[in-house]
Amino acid sequence: MNTIEIKPDIFWVGAVDWGIRDFHGYITQNGTTYNNYLIKDEQITLIDTVKHDFDMITLENIRSIVDPSQVKNIIINHIEPDHASALASVMRYMPRATIYITERGKKGLERYHDTSQWNIKIVKNGDPLNIGKHNLLFLETPMLHWPDSMVTYVKEAKLLISQDAFGQHLASAARFDDDFLASNSQHELDDAVVDYYANILMPFGKLIKTKIDDIVKLGLEIDMIAPDHGIIWRKNPGRIMQMYLDMAGGKAKNSVAIIYDTMWHSTELMTVPLVSGIQDEGVDCTVIKLRSTPMSFAIKEFWKARGCLIGVPTMNNIMFPSVAEFLYHLAGLRPKDRIMGAFGSFGWGGGAVKEAYEKFKQMGLSTVEPGVQSLYKPSVADEKQCYEFGKQFAVKMKEYDAQF
Repeated sequence: MNTIEIKPDIFWVGAVDWGIRDFHGYITQNGTTYNNYLIKDEQITLIDTVKHDFDMITLENIRSIVDPSQVKNIIINHIEPDHASALASVMRYMPRATIYITERGKKGLERYHDTSQWNIKIVKNGDPLNIGKHNLLFLETPMLHWPDSMVTYVKEAKLLISQDAFGQHLASAARFDDDFLASNSQHELDDAVVDYYANILMPFGKLIKTKIDDIVKLGLEIDMIAPDHGIIWRKNPGRIMQMYLDMAGGKAKNSVAIIYDTMWHSTELMTVPLVSGIQDEGVDCTVIKLRSTPMSFAIKEFWKARGCLIGVPTMNNIMFPSVAEFLYHLAGLRPKDRIMGAFGSFGWGGGAVKEAYEKFKQMGLSTVEPGVQSLYKPSVADEKQCYEFGKQFAVKMKEYDAQF
């Protein structure tokens, strides 16, 4: 990829990873980018690096603008390896550069690299850095989504370099939102945002609201947001900030996600009358079979809907493994503001539906009980019970959604 001047004397010098499909267990079906940025000023400043596989690409991009040895400052907003694992390679070409990083970032960096020969300066929330024509402001954002995280604001450019916040795993030849939308839909872009938020930032909603409020209180003028993954927001940065506030505030579709797995199709057969009952109450619904669907997609669909029904067969008196894995993964994301129910089939011993409700309560989620169960293949009576439970769940979900 060629470098892109995103603002006068500020350049994208990152890399596009078209081929990646697994990002620490998160399926990236659209690839990703590793965005980093170079400011050409009296003190040439690099903000973030890239994943180590792409170290030579970012160095060549930098070299097309300046001699890398002339880089004076390197700002590390986040030490996760997709942003900082190329740092050792980069430092070989910028040996006199000073690294600016949070205190927690420095401690973490020492676990990944030999930093003994590097000049490292710790920065705190609100610290400024003048590099000539540009004044930078560092804002700590701990646990968005690692303890070391911060963002960098470039005052004169009205530019927020936002690290992982506002990003998407989306490989594209377009660098900006308006360029992407010239040949793709708004829905595709929004879906990439929701997918990223649900799978990575879901646990941090309260912190996200607080940090956006802090930015507003500081009165920072922002007409571009440049994240470390995906599209740069220049057409309407306020729109992506509002999307984040909405998601952080628990906004969801008035719909139901049915997420299930099945052994011999009995639990699967139960989804049909459930869907009919939900739809007859005027509620939309999505049905997802876990072993046929990437985990990250199921998480996204869970997050988009206000209500979720979990379909779980009983195996060895406990939950079927793929459903148990999904709920375990979901618990780590600490979901809020969702209403849950469960259904499933069993043979000579039940237990899975009860266990699912226990998991919902452990997560602090609202429930519609007692759910519905079928002995082996559902009978006509079981199907009627599923239909009625679908209607009941849709009614309860609409009542629950009304409070938001």
